[in-house]
This record gives sequence, structure tokens and C-alpha cells, in this order.
Amino acid sequence: MASLRPRTVSRPKRRPGGPSTGRRRLLWGAAAVLVVCGLLVWWLRPSPSPSPGGKVTFATGVRTGVYERYGTLFKQRLARDLPRVDLELQHSQGSVQNLTRIVSGQADFTITAADALAAYRNKGGKDASRIRACARLYDDYIHLVVPRNSPVDSAKDLKGMRVGVGEKRSGVALVTKRLLKAAGLDMDHDVHPVRKGIDTMPGLLTEGKLDAFFWSGGLPTGAIERLAEGADIRLVQLGDLLPRLHEQRPGTRYYRAAVMPPDAYPTVQRGRSVKTVAIANLLVTMDRTDAALTEGVTRSVIKSRDQIGREVHAAQKVDLRTAIYTDPVPLHEGARRYYRSAKP
Repeated sequence: MASLRPRTVSRPKRRPGGPSTGRRRLLWGAAAVLVVCGLLVWWLRPSPSPSPGGKVTFATGVRTGVYERYGTLFKQRLARDLPRVDLELQHSQGSVQNLTRIVSGQADFTITAADALAAYRNKGGKDASRIRACARLYDDYIHLVVPRNSPVDSAKDLKGMRVGVGEKRSGVALVTKRLLKAAGLDMDHDVHPVRKGIDTMPGLLTEGKLDAFFWSGGLPTGAIERLAEGADIRLVQLGDLLPRLHEQRPGTRYYRAAVMPPDAYPTVQRGRSVKTVAIANLLVTMDRTDAALTEGVTRSVIKSRDQIGREVHAAQKVDLRTAIYTDPVPLHEGARRYYRSAKP
């Protein structure tokens, strides 16, 4: 009878170098390849571009004006966003002088009104085709300020009066001359032009040395708010001049009808809106400006809207959707980079 004990099955012994060892060698080899590839990728990858740095000049405007206040607040913001950039502010007479400064290389960035920029291009100004924009910022509203008891109810009534028309190379002087022409007046012959800025004109009005003055600025302009605290003044409507203003094309096509809301200057307007003319402001530079720097500046302008807008209310109008509309000049390549990356 056969034995019922279970049979013992012998298994072959693993020899050194068998399949298990081969798999280990394969794994070690794959790991080595991965390490080498990783080192190769790290070695070949492009180095990150250094953050823009160095001294950068920003031309602003007249002391106590909106350009000047905007520049001061933007300098503080840029110090956080681009800490290696040393932003130096330059005071100026305004838009017209600002353009000559960036073209000549005296300034790297500036703010200018679209009408001044169009005028510079239309007359074939030096390197006009090389001017580039970073952003459309906010609109300037044209103010005609007179004492409360003044007989002036329209720009046509200014004939023979002493009128503050802005400094010679300011955007104020440019638009004032056009507005007076639309009113049938010649700035150099029909009024007595006083070529001063917003830092001086309010004082001259209160001293009785001016009968009226024009100003082009964001709402509200601090200098006019302060003037209203110590003087009884009015804002004269300018809306009736727009049709005749547009007849002076091509440079005047950038003006649009606008309304100063009653809360722009509550103690001055006393619940009434004022019809006027507005013009867009642009942040501009030259095509030679470094693209990385321009991209960083543009980003900071858009991101700082709320912070700056708490003090310069006009800056609240800076908007990603409208900032790209910079006619009459194209966007700088660095600004384009930012807007492409910022798309939702």
C-alpha cells in the first residue's frame, strides 16, 4: 500500500545574478537616468530674468496739481512692487512739456493728455512715432472758475478780462486756446492771458488779480477744493462749446462731452451738475524703454488703483478693461505683455 505521507517538492535555489538582481539593477539604472535628466534640465533651463532696477524718472506736473499728487502716491506703490527701481519725480508745466522730456530722454515715463499727444504727432514732433503708451488712466475735466458774483456765464463773456490760461507748455494752455477760439475769442488779443499754473491761479483769483481761470484736471482737484474753503466761487459750464470745438479737427476729436457731478465740489456746485469737456490722460514712455520695466510699471499702475484712488479720486477710474485704449499711440510691448497675462 502506497505511503500517504505528502511528497516534498524541492524548489530550485536562486542563483546570484538571477532575475531579482536584474530587476534591482534595472531600477537603479532608471533612477540614475532620472537624476541625470533632472540635472540636465536644471542646468539648461533659462535663468529667471532679474527684477528691473536702477534710477527711473517720472515727469509729473505743476505742484498741487493732480499729476503731481498721482506721481507721489505711485512712487510709494512702485517702491513695494519694484523695490530695485529708484523712481525720481520731476515737476513740470504739464502735458506739453512732459512730451518733450520723454522724447529727449530727460524722463522715462510721464502722464500726458491725449489732445497734447495728438497735437505733437500732428505737427511732426521729434520721434513722435516712437512714443508708446502703458495705460489710459483717467479723464481730465476742464474747469472755468470765477468768483460767485462774476457776470461770466459762458466763455464768450471773458472778452477783455484777466484770464488764467495755464503755463506756456501745459495742456491747460492748449485746451484753453481752443475753447476760447470756439467761443469766438482769440487768447492773445481778446483776453488778457495770465500764464500761471494751478499752484498760483487760485491765489491770484482771491487777491483780485484774476477775473477767471481755466484748469484741466481730475475730479476733484485739491487746489480748487482748498480755494472753495476760503472763497465763494462758481464753475462756469463749457458744454455749449463742444460743437465749435470739434470743428477744429483733427486735434480736437479727443474731447468729449462730460458732466461734473454735484458731489465733485459740493460747496461750489450746491447740488447742481456742470456741463463741460473732458479729455483722457495716458501714461506714456518711449519704444526704447526696457520691456520688463514697462511691464512692471504697467502692472503697478493697474494694481494701485484702489490705494491711490483713496487720495486721488480720479485714479479710481483706472480700469483693466479700458486701460488698453490708448489712442493716438500704440501700447508698449511691455504693457502688452502685462495685459495678455492679466486676461481673466
